[in-house]
Amino acid sequence: MVIKAFHIHIKGLVQGVGFRPFIYRLAHQYNIFGTVENNNKGVYVWAEGNESKIREFVDSIQLESPEAASISSVEITEQNMRGYTDFQIVSSQSLSDDVTEISPDIAVCADCLEDMKNQPNRYNYPLTNCTNCGPRFTIIRELPYDRPNTTMAPFELCPDCAKEYTHVLDRRFHAQPVACNSCGPHYSLQYKDKLYDEVESVICLTADLLDSGNIIAIKGMGGFHLACDAFSEPAVSRLREGKSREGKPFAVMFRDDRILKNYMVLDQMEEKLLKSWRRPVVLLKSKKELAPSVSMGLDTVGVMLPYMPFHYLLFEVLRTNCIVLTSGNIADEPVLIDNDEVLKNLSAVADAYVTYNRDIHNRADDSVCFVVNETERLIRRSRSYAPAPVQMQFDTEGIFAAGAELVNCFAIGKGEQVILSQHIGDLKNLETLEFYEESFERFQRLFRFKPKVVSCDLHPDYLSTRFAENLGLPLIRVQHHHAHIASCMAENNLDEKVIGISFDGTGLGTDGKIWGGDFLVADLSNFERVAHFEYIPMPGGDLVTKEPFRMAMACLHHYFGADFMKDQREKLFSNIGQEQFDAVIMMLNQKINCPETDSAGRLFDAVAALTRICQFSTYHAEAPMRLESVAKNDISGNYDFVFDGETVSFKPMFSQIIEDMNQEIPVGVISAKFHQTVLNVMLKVAEQLLKKFSIKKVVLSGGSFQNRILLGGAEKMLAESGFEVYSHKKVPSNDGGIALGQLAVAAKRVSLNKN
Repeated sequence: MVIKAFHIHIKGLVQGVGFRPFIYRLAHQYNIFGTVENNNKGVYVWAEGNESKIREFVDSIQLESPEAASISSVEITEQNMRGYTDFQIVSSQSLSDDVTEISPDIAVCADCLEDMKNQPNRYNYPLTNCTNCGPRFTIIRELPYDRPNTTMAPFELCPDCAKEYTHVLDRRFHAQPVACNSCGPHYSLQYKDKLYDEVESVICLTADLLDSGNIIAIKGMGGFHLACDAFSEPAVSRLREGKSREGKPFAVMFRDDRILKNYMVLDQMEEKLLKSWRRPVVLLKSKKELAPSVSMGLDTVGVMLPYMPFHYLLFEVLRTNCIVLTSGNIADEPVLIDNDEVLKNLSAVADAYVTYNRDIHNRADDSVCFVVNETERLIRRSRSYAPAPVQMQFDTEGIFAAGAELVNCFAIGKGEQVILSQHIGDLKNLETLEFYEESFERFQRLFRFKPKVVSCDLHPDYLSTRFAENLGLPLIRVQHHHAHIASCMAENNLDEKVIGISFDGTGLGTDGKIWGGDFLVADLSNFERVAHFEYIPMPGGDLVTKEPFRMAMACLHHYFGADFMKDQREKLFSNIGQEQFDAVIMMLNQKINCPETDSAGRLFDAVAALTRICQFSTYHAEAPMRLESVAKNDISGNYDFVFDGETVSFKPMFSQIIEDMNQEIPVGVISAKFHQTVLNVMLKVAEQLLKKFSIKKVVLSGGSFQNRILLGGAEKMLAESGFEVYSHKKVPSNDGGIALGQLAVAAKRVSLNKN
């Protein structure tokens, strides 16, 4: 038997997930002596023992690690023996400005749910957690991740919890949020000027109020939610009015997956996501309707399962099987996290308030995803995903990427990793800008980040661009759609020339026009736009996003002229007032306030409005979403288009759509044929570019690829034609992922300048 000593350095998501107790148990299993410790560079293990057993031990670390852990590397070096006679967990250390990964928040585990029924000190305790579950990122203030550096610091452990916290084989060993009914934070309910703080009263009264049609503000893991009975149309309608959310669908939480399957179509991957430790909101196809105002006519609903102990306790006494659980905010402001602010700001909508007295330090909305081609795709990356990093193949240190304006996330570079912020939101008001600035300051401190270079969008009026400029550091401006393609390249570890298909709503082009339907030949450092959709004027500028009928009018005016428009008014635009119709025609005739765009998003708007699916939008991207929602399956037809080698014209398509409408072809068929036409455009242009540039790798990015028909069809069609297709999985294809691309471009340009 050969006895040796090894130093093992484990990097990745290895803090806050029960990793040291896991290592300790493995060491005892393999009869290994030494130590394990956390520091901001990762987990260090000193292992002495039988060499073959140590090799098995290292293999087991990677095969059996805790569910929420993610190991990026394991480095092993042989050392001189120190003569350990046991195995110990040593205190966390902070060694440098390097950082290990911070665990996202983790849904409550089955063991803790069992403890709430069997442990006297945790009976019905709605903040039960252990090393395998509970809050992480939302409560951390500083590294290393130890209790004094979290919002649990004010709560002194009782003897029972202290024993668990210090006992190395206990499931709660060094679980920083560990608590119980005796020593931990507690819930309370405020209703009609009366405060209830006994847990059974809080749970039962909350359930009774929800079942009676009331709206309740409930403190979640990363912020407040507004909740009501998802089957009560009066309650859901009142919630819409109070939240100033006219049309955007609400997310819901079902009691369990058994009930959920009665209302939603659920495949194997979607079920796996719903039950995962991340517990995201998953977009599912409806098969049985909830209250109509939940989805507002769309065929999908954002669905989640319980992920906090409180949710499980609540459903034990609720009569309803499903509740609306939407962000606790008004309109486009950030989700609220402060108890006092909720009482003040949500009084017009909430009938009661459920809070607890542990602070949320880092707010985090629920994450949202969907499944296409049996693969998870993120729409909003926040709770339980952020701040997990994206691994790169080159140095990113000191680069800050400011992100875009809509669904903003920013990014920082640490070593060969990019750390994306949680979802910030649309940078269009003071409250969201303050959240952005606050989060940037916290990321600087938490990750010991010192910005040296800043990357931002070309658009000078984005608040993120202005923030980047005001930092006074070397600035690298990245064109919006190059950033989209670079984002997808970065997460797929591509660093070569690719064909980039960027379909999006808006982005300032290098020619001063609004891009969004673009084909690029790009690498990380630069790009060339080699083909694009035909430019169409936008009468009223950004107003077209709220009034899509303007884009329908613009397309018909562009292709067929003003006289055609007037002749077709009663047939196509009869519900548009004469004065408004005439004003748009005048703008188009005289080219007043008509910036030009080639945007795919605006093309979808135009078709949705022309077919009367959506002529007025109440929220971002409503028209494309409704157009996708009505599309029929198994329709093989398509429309014609013209591609001259550089520009795609949809004039034949619009003529044929109007012809189909005159023949009273169902809008679901028209929508399906339109989607197939866009897919045919992608294939046709990609094949031309393959001949010209000999590039077979195609990268898909931009908000339009949140469309299931477009993304799923493009992946299959291009792959069947011999292309290597890359799309988003780890970050959103929308502007929430654009900071990753900005940072990747900046890092590549910095490295090229150095060389």
